[in-house]
Amino acid sequence: MSRRTIQSLTVFSALLIISVVITQIFWVKQALDLRHRQFNQNAHVALQDVAGKLANVNGVMQTTNPVEQLSPEYFLVNTNSTTQPELLEFFIKDSFQKHNLITDFEVGIYDCTTNKMRYGMSLSTKNNDKIPATTSNWIKTDKYPYYFGVRFPEQETYFAGTIDGAIWSSILVLVAVSFFAYALFVILRQKQLSEVQRDFVNNMTHELQTPISTIRIAADVLNSSNIVSQPQRHKRYVQIVQEEILRLQGQVEMVLSMAKAERNVLTLQKEQLDANELVQSILLPFESKVKCNCHAENTLIEADPFHFRCMITNLIDNALKYSDDVPEVSIEMHNKGKCLVIAVQDQGIGIAPEYQKKIFNQFFRIPYGDVHKVKGFGIGLSYVKQIVRAHKWRLELESTLGKGSTFKITIPQKHDS
Repeated sequence: MSRRTIQSLTVFSALLIISVVITQIFWVKQALDLRHRQFNQNAHVALQDVAGKLANVNGVMQTTNPVEQLSPEYFLVNTNSTTQPELLEFFIKDSFQKHNLITDFEVGIYDCTTNKMRYGMSLSTKNNDKIPATTSNWIKTDKYPYYFGVRFPEQETYFAGTIDGAIWSSILVLVAVSFFAYALFVILRQKQLSEVQRDFVNNMTHELQTPISTIRIAADVLNSSNIVSQPQRHKRYVQIVQEEILRLQGQVEMVLSMAKAERNVLTLQKEQLDANELVQSILLPFESKVKCNCHAENTLIEADPFHFRCMITNLIDNALKYSDDVPEVSIEMHNKGKCLVIAVQDQGIGIAPEYQKKIFNQFFRIPYGDVHKVKGFGIGLSYVKQIVRAHKWRLELESTLGKGSTFKITIPQKHDS
């Protein structure tokens, strides 16, 4: 299955999941709104019934609309006469049970002589418990001389309890979506790692075959009987074998060093080095392809010579690979404060801004232009980053697409006091 197909399926699945979640949230909200309306309607009807019973008992005329809702959880009921607490409790509990309002509530009776709620009690249609309630902060009104208030302090809990099924189904959907998203992430990650591993094996096979083939050809020549009579040619092929063995050893060491760096077990054998002399020796095989301009007065550093050599070689190889037919590569060295700065510059194809951080990732290859034609493990710059980090140096990249790149390594130096 192609990557584009997987991406399309992923996007389609994500849209379906989002639609399911949105639909679930919508229906839960609708259910809550419906419960609110039903509760308010039932409470309104039940309290009207209570007002009517109290009017009959007290022998007064009932108001047309005796119930007024002042907030989502607070109702006032006009009674047109004084109200006995015991009678009110009985009527309210009876009416609430008839209208299926099985919940806790609080009752307060207004006293017009003191302008206060003279009675406050917490009741429930679920049991016969009675607990005194504070009513000093209840909202009062000047519309009626006689009224009582009913408050539902646990209204939200009541609503949540009535839609437990919808809430649990929503939670299950979210859990299922989370597992699906995680599984999809793992599958895509494994596929990506599989592709990276395949590309790495292919690139490594090609890179290792080149020095092996060269060594085999040189060995065949050295094995011939007439090579002894040609000392210059014999010396040249021996030199080729030595160079290719060193190249092969460097490639193997680079892969092993990357593995050690990932496990944080890379050990550096630091020495006092002259960076200028070491760079000059590194440039010998490149002949006149790379220029070195040293403007530094102090080039002494502490570094692992093998990894320093491999690091600079990698940067030079990259600069040459990603340059035009006639590469212009140079190494600049200068002092900056108490540091030595080594810059590897090229006038090649450059690196697009969106790839400038990714190129230091292991196995990453820039997926455009002629980059795919360039052979390599895809770990060169990642190796450079690991060596710089192990030495506690600083690595910087400056690049413009189509104009080239500059890799700067800033190395702290020890200065005699």
